[in-house]
Amino acid sequence: MEIKERIQLLLSEMNRGVYEKEAEIGLSLLAALAGESILLLGPPGVAKSMVARRLKRAFVDARAFEYLMSRFSTPDEIFGPVSISRLKESDKYERAVDGYLPTADVVFLDEIWKAGPAIQNTLLTVINEKLFRNGDTELKLPLKLLVAASNELPTQGEGLEALWDRFLIRIISTCVKQEEAFYQMLLDDGDEEEQEVCRWQISDEEYAGWQKEIRQIKVSVEVLSCITEIRKNLEKVEIQGSEVHRNVYVSDRRWKNIVKLLKASAFIHGRKEVCLTDLLPVYHCLWNEPEECADIRQIVVRALFVPYVKEIAAINLSLKSDLKVSRVREALEKARQKGDRRDDDLMIIDHFYYQIENHGTGNTYIFIVDYKNLKEYSPKDVPATGVMYADPLNPKRTIIRTFSDATKMKEQGAERVTLYRDEKNLYINGVRFPMRRLKRGEQQQLWLGNMTLTDRDYETELETAHDRIEKLVKDLSENIFISEEDKKGVAQYVATLRKEIAWARVDVRKLRYSDES
Repeated sequence: MEIKERIQLLLSEMNRGVYEKEAEIGLSLLAALAGESILLLGPPGVAKSMVARRLKRAFVDARAFEYLMSRFSTPDEIFGPVSISRLKESDKYERAVDGYLPTADVVFLDEIWKAGPAIQNTLLTVINEKLFRNGDTELKLPLKLLVAASNELPTQGEGLEALWDRFLIRIISTCVKQEEAFYQMLLDDGDEEEQEVCRWQISDEEYAGWQKEIRQIKVSVEVLSCITEIRKNLEKVEIQGSEVHRNVYVSDRRWKNIVKLLKASAFIHGRKEVCLTDLLPVYHCLWNEPEECADIRQIVVRALFVPYVKEIAAINLSLKSDLKVSRVREALEKARQKGDRRDDDLMIIDHFYYQIENHGTGNTYIFIVDYKNLKEYSPKDVPATGVMYADPLNPKRTIIRTFSDATKMKEQGAERVTLYRDEKNLYINGVRFPMRRLKRGEQQQLWLGNMTLTDRDYETELETAHDRIEKLVKDLSENIFISEEDKKGVAQYVATLRKEIAWARVDVRKLRYSDES
């Protein structure tokens, strides 16, 4: 049996009788196999402690330790009382640790932020190194997972930052949302304590062997590039309902531990290398405030698809350039066939434009196609409607078009204008402006009639990009640590990419029909 199938069966057993806690239980198991810890943040009564109890079922003969912290909790209650007999007989200050945290495989500490400094300092070593110093002896702990819970964030200024940073995965745990699941929970009278031994449990020998295999997992350059993209965008996290952007700090240690988590995910899915599909759940490792969570998830989703976004953008750039060439060549050819030589001496700028003199700063241009298609002025005719806007690629340049996408033009701050022409001039809102012409003896530096279209099979390129996007979506859906909410976030973003591809296909058809005509 493949390890992924076994983990799925194990998770299925662990989730039986628990409602809408698949993400918490799944990511807790992932944390355990990566050797990390997890924090559950949520109000009382949302089954946070049950998550830890279910994790005990994941391991053969696992021992568990649970404790509800208070301001008055002492190290004795967590790590065991001082052994009076050892103190009397050997004059050694040691704790009787049996039955306490140092002997547990799975630990659940509720209200973690109420722990005092002495407990906090010991927990840092426990979480980081899985070690506990008992007198003059250093104990290697059997700890596989520490689950902490709280209904509040750590108070700033109380020295809790180091402990907060040790919990690699942080999950916001909520009440049951779906009514059907809620009704099932209400009517379920099963006994939590009555549980059968799960035959998919992980033995200590398997756990140790898997840890060695996980360390051997490789990380691809593609994944590292995606991490770079995520880090860059964490500097400007949007907060819902606010115009403020937040720079979210993630320590180098966390990034190092995140890679361990990615390796564990790849191992569970039966791979020898981390791939993009392992990355989505890491948004649980990146937020510091709950309101950051939604945008950070979208940052991770967008980062996964960056290679395809760039690919589509490159195709669109070349495609639109070819469309411009095709349209201008067509307009010039029509003028030649009609014997229209009015514009032969107009200077062509950057392949596609005629320049309008004495307008604004002198950097105003109109597309050749638009100018040639303008009607000459007549009192009987209604002027054409156009737009004037700053060129997004060169803000010092003003562009005039006789058609536009109203939404995009609004975003670019476009101004609506009326346009018509005569033999030598362009009229903007009724004001005449001369066109820039070649001087006597001056040669056309850029003759668009000699330009050729790129020899690209755009339809095939777009189909390939579409197929690669759909494959990534499918692979993400098969990741056992991705929730239904995560899948919805992916679907919403991918819908925008599908639209871009659809619009690009429209341009391909326009180009094809233009060539045929």
